[in-house]
Amino acid sequence: MYKILSILLSYPRQQWLSHIEELHTAVNQYAALEQSAALEPFFNHLRAYDEISLQEVYVDTFDRNRNHALHLFEHLHGEDKARGQAMVDLLAEYQAHGLEPENNELPDYLPLFLEFLSGIDSQQAQQLLADAVHVIAYIAANLHKSQSIYAPVMDAVVALSPVKPQPLKAAPVRNMDEALEKFGPTAEGLEPLLNQPSVQEVQFFRQKKLS
Repeated sequence: MYKILSILLSYPRQQWLSHIEELHTAVNQYAALEQSAALEPFFNHLRAYDEISLQEVYVDTFDRNRNHALHLFEHLHGEDKARGQAMVDLLAEYQAHGLEPENNELPDYLPLFLEFLSGIDSQQAQQLLADAVHVIAYIAANLHKSQSIYAPVMDAVVALSPVKPQPLKAAPVRNMDEALEKFGPTAEGLEPLLNQPSVQEVQFFRQKKLS
């Protein structure tokens, strides 16, 4: 199922759009996926539009709204230097299992991550998804707020996780002017970067080796 959802969250190309019916059948046959009915509007969306129109929707959804970004570490680290090291560690794990990202794709790109999970031991895959699900659920919630056609697809990824998602701590905002514009001062008049979040800090890919 990881592979199917990886495809559905990928940039729309005729290479896989021509196999919509096979993908739809595979989703419906996956008994553990209760969200199969919720995905019906998404498959109808894929059938209703041509490739260029689907690509425009995809870009508007994921590339022009940072809250929907499919790069997982962006939601955890923002532009913090910790993101770079997390990328290196995750890429090394991919390569250790024989997966080499194509087209210089960043390793935290969700479709690539799901493709990776589809090719490793199921217990290992569940372990990594349990770490990442908090970020994925955060993206799913943002997609629902925007009433995006992609929201049920992200829900389907969350449903595969063995653990319940935790609230996600917002990624660090490096620029104080940006923070004030985005969040405003606190009720106590504090600058937003000085205000500590009350939710638990979530980490993903804690440099733990799977092999």
